Amino acid sequence: MSETRRRIDRWLWIFIVCLVLSGLTAFPLESETRWLADAVHGSGLGGRLPGLADWTVRVRDGLAETNERYPFLAYGTDWLAFAHLVIATAFWGPLRDPVRNVWVIRWAVIACAGVIPLALICGPLRGIPLYWRFVDMSFGVVGVVPLLIVLRGIRRLESLQAAERPDRP
Repeated sequence: MSETRRRIDRWLWIFIVCLVLSGLTAFPLESETRWLADAVHGSGLGGRLPGLADWTVRVRDGLAETNERYPFLAYGTDWLAFAHLVIATAFWGPLRDPVRNVWVIRWAVIACAGVIPLALICGPLRGIPLYWRFVDMSFGVVGVVPLLIVLRGIRRLESLQAAERPDRP
């Protein structure tokens, strides 16, 4: 049983660290988009994928102009970052008792699935290019993988725990 538990914990920690990193990267968006646009243009990738190069410049410029004229709008992404950090704390329960807190993992699977319709519905409304919507959707697709591994491990752990309990009349 201990190997199953270690595997569950390992995958939970991977998911938690990714959530925290995702949250922390939502704070410095302007400098990150400046770096991304420079990287795309400096790598030669911009010449091969001009649509991507144009998009990174548009996002960089849009964030810079918005932050200069309306800095209070960045407060929304501060809350987005905070939400990622808070969501990461929800996984403390499954780390302590995965069987009892399996609902957190199921909820997270549903949230990952929800990324796809959000990107498909809101992306076009906000003028997000199709290829970038696929990047956004990949967060839900990639994020669900460790969660499904954890769910499988929890089912195994639950079975092992049930087998260890003496039968009750």
